Amino acid sequence: MIVAAARRQGRVGGRPSVMDGDKLVAAKARRAAGQSPTQIAKDLGISRASVYRHLAATR
Repeated sequence: MIVAAARRQGRVGGRPSVMDGDKLVAAKARRAAGQSPTQIAKDLGISRASVYRHLAATR
């Protein structure tokens, strides 16, 4: 009931995603260029699991 009231007010809840639009575009470009997910994660400052998860979701 409280969650429904919060949603009606425009609140979503949960942890914010570390992958914003700019990082996603950069990750896709780097992967297309042949860069490893490990290196992409280090360069963007996110976890390797986040790279795999977001790239898989955009296929």
